[in-house]
Amino acid sequence: MDKISIVIPVYNEINTIDKILEKVEKASFCGLEKEIILVDDMSQDGTREHLKTLEDKYNIYYHDKNKGKGAAIRTAMSHISGDIMVIQDADLEYDPEDYQELIKLIIEDKADVVYGSRLTGAKPSRSFMFTHLLGNKLLTFTTNILYGATLTDMETCYKAFRASFLKDIQIKSDRFDFEPEITAKMLKKKARLYELPISYYGREYDEGKKITWKDGIHALIALVRFRFTD
Repeated sequence: MDKISIVIPVYNEINTIDKILEKVEKASFCGLEKEIILVDDMSQDGTREHLKTLEDKYNIYYHDKNKGKGAAIRTAMSHISGDIMVIQDADLEYDPEDYQELIKLIIEDKADVVYGSRLTGAKPSRSFMFTHLLGNKLLTFTTNILYGATLTDMETCYKAFRASFLKDIQIKSDRFDFEPEITAKMLKKKARLYELPISYYGREYDEGKKITWKDGIHALIALVRFRFTD
């Protein structure tokens, strides 16, 4: 393996985009060449204009309307050239220093997919909002029941994939239901899926957090839908 693609969906993150890009640049990728792909999902806070000043450094794509995180990742997936793809949110909730452990299992051909779990207690983790923790546990439990898995954190952002394993996967979800859809399709495809502990520095709504209980409902529906359809 020679190259890794870092996919960053972006929506209204003017206060964090430069900081997260700096952290990604400094992260270790086990010697792999990296490409950073950003997709702006019609930001309205100046992020979009700022990204235009970075086009000589990164691969940046723009949606002409707000479509959602899943749609942004789908756009990015059509442009990746790396042997591994890692998803990185544009906020500062996740630490790129955790990349190295996630991708090492793929490089060593022990895994096809590796999830970073925020709920193992092995690394620093800001206390979850109770409703988010409850929703996460419900969705993860439902995943395990429907797909015969033993995940602890299905909704995590940090997901690393062997790129060749994604070739036949078609993502249909536009919003946060991307997470259950990709998980369902990886498990149905019998991926060698591992979890590792990661750090988590969660945000509150007044700090820019965007996911709500409505997204949880859509995620639950997606888990059931993709158990029986593609």
